[in-house]
Amino acid sequence: MTIRTPLFYSYYARTYRIDTTPDGGLTGHILNLDTGEFDEDNTRLHEVLHAGGTSDIDAIGEAEFVQETEAARADNLSGGGPIFALYDTIRALGRSPQELALVHSLRTRTYGLWEAELARRASGQPPSFTVASRTAER
Repeated sequence: MTIRTPLFYSYYARTYRIDTTPDGGLTGHILNLDTGEFDEDNTRLHEVLHAGGTSDIDAIGEAEFVQETEAARADNLSGGGPIFALYDTIRALGRSPQELALVHSLRTRTYGLWEAELARRASGQPPSFTVASRTAER
């Protein structure tokens, strides 16, 4: 059976993504709430693929994956740079329909900034901003 990837999940208040490996296998990545990065974690693949939509594991669309990822990053991380300035802006907004649309747009933007930053780091460049876990600060 062929599984079309990427697949996106909400997994115990974190986001989890499943992709196809070059050899046709599957690999999973879970959001690390201490770094904001996605860590490879294949130990959860079977559980996630066979969860059947429990209250703690649920298949979600890519747009919801982006929104949940950025909400978790904003809640669990602090740091410097444009991403964290946008998180501050999001926190300052109210929740009218117009402001919710702006929150959605800003989260999509911060997700793109993270993706660009992680690609830079993967190519060997140094980090362009600092990140700290808010859970360590609490």
